[in-house]
Amino acid sequence: MRITPLDIQQKQFPVKFRGFDVEEVYAFLEVLREEMEELLRENTSLKEQIHIIESQLKEHKNMESTLRETLITAQQMIEAYKSNARKEAELITREAELKADEIIKRAQERVVKIHEDIVDLKGIRRHYKEEMRRLSEKIMREIEFDKEREGESEEWDENRRQSFGNDSDET
Repeated sequence: MRITPLDIQQKQFPVKFRGFDVEEVYAFLEVLREEMEELLRENTSLKEQIHIIESQLKEHKNMESTLRETLITAQQMIEAYKSNARKEAELITREAELKADEIIKRAQERVVKIHEDIVDLKGIRRHYKEEMRRLSEKIMREIEFDKEREGESEEWDENRRQSFGNDSDET
C-alpha cells in the first residue's frame, strides 16, 4: 500500500489512557507529511530529469549510430575511390605501354624503311656511277676515235697535198 502525504495528514489515532501526546503526534505527522511531499516532488523532478536524460541518451545513441554508419559509408567510398583510382592508373599505364609499343614498332618500321631506302639509294648511286663511267669511257673512245680520224684526215690531207703538189709540180 502506498502512503501519500494526505494519508499522513488525515491519519487519526485513537486516544487511549496513557497514550501519546496528540499534539506531538500531529506535529510529527505534519513534519513527516511535509518531508514526504518534498521527497515526492524531488522524486517527480528526478523522474522528469531521468526522462529528459534518457531522451537525450537515445538521441545521442541515434547520432552515434548515424555517425558510425556515415563513417563506414565514407570508408567504403574511400576504398571504392582508391580501387577505382588504382584500376584507372593501371588502365592508363597499359594504354601508355601499348602506345609506347606502337610508337616503337612504327619507329622500327621507319628505321627498316630508311635502311631499305639507303640500300636503294646506294644501288642507284652505284648504277649512276657505273653509267657515268660507261658514258665517260664512251666519250673518251669517241674523242680518241675523233683524234684518230683527224689524224688520218690530216695524213690524208697531207698525202693529198703531197700528191697534188707532186702532180702540180709535174705539170
